[in-house]
Order: sequence, then C-alpha cells, then structure tokens
Amino acid sequence: MKLSAMDVEYAAGLARLEITDQEKEIFARQLNEVLLYIGSLNELDTQGVVPAAHPGGLTNVFREDEVRESLNTQEALTNAPDTRGDFFRVPKIID
Repeated sequence: MKLSAMDVEYAAGLARLEITDQEKEIFARQLNEVLLYIGSLNELDTQGVVPAAHPGGLTNVFREDEVRESLNTQEALTNAPDTRGDFFRVPKIID
C-alpha cells in the first residue's frame, strides 16, 4: 500500500490541520517509509514468540494501601497562601 499526497490531505482534513503542498509530499514519503518498515516486520518468523504489550517485566511500584492518620486542619493549611478560618481561600473565578 502506497500513500499519496491526497491520502495525507484527507487525513490532515480529518485532523483539522492545514498543511502545504510541500508538507503533503514530505509526510506522504515519511508515512510510506513507516509502512514499508512495518511491512518488513511481517517477514519475521514469530513462531513460538509470546505476544507482549511491554518489552520489560511490569511490576507495581505503588506502596501497599494502608490506613494511617491524615493531616489535621492546621497542618493542611500551613503552606496555604491565604486562609479564612479552617478553609483555603482562593480567588473568585465566576462572576
């Protein structure tokens, strides 16, 4: 399958992108190179290769979920630039 400048123009229109005629030619050439490379991958012998979604082993990097004491109101408000009583004070954004 070979992409033309018209195919690139169509895709750009779907994406609401404005591109010049020179860019259409450049992108068509680049996309054709990508498709050619992907096509060459089909020639590889993948018998016995287990499909994977990630090249490395995935491990959970999160800590264990445990119940612990939360901040009290004064600790939570310590670094707030502006407070009123026990609340954060923020600029009004709605008229």
